[in-house]
Amino acid sequence: MFSRKNKNTIDSLIGVSTSIEGNLHFKGGLRIDGHVKGNVIAEPGVSSMLVISEQARIDGEVRAAHIVVNGEINGPVFSTELIELQAKSKISGDVHYKALEMMSGALVTGKLAHDQLAEPVLKLAASN
Repeated sequence: MFSRKNKNTIDSLIGVSTSIEGNLHFKGGLRIDGHVKGNVIAEPGVSSMLVISEQARIDGEVRAAHIVVNGEINGPVFSTELIELQAKSKISGDVHYKALEMMSGALVTGKLAHDQLAEPVLKLAASN
């Protein structure tokens, strides 16, 4: 009835035969099937999704809200919402996440660091 854009929509695609040298900045959803030699960074403060397919390789830093990995990343990874490490994923670098899903076969050579965002402390009212 009403068309509403799903927050997990893929807006852009880097094909399997594509190779990019340099930093890549994006908004919304991005799927990478090719090779990126540089940082892949989503616009901060905006919902974003990055899918790194089985054929993909990234040599650089990766930053996005929701990240799905089934390929190879050589560099640190920062996820502000959820990172999904699928069975064929290989990460050489530290992984910073808020929520993590890791399937059997996924490989991380580095530290897994749970980043807790500062949340307001619940204050209880004292009864008189």
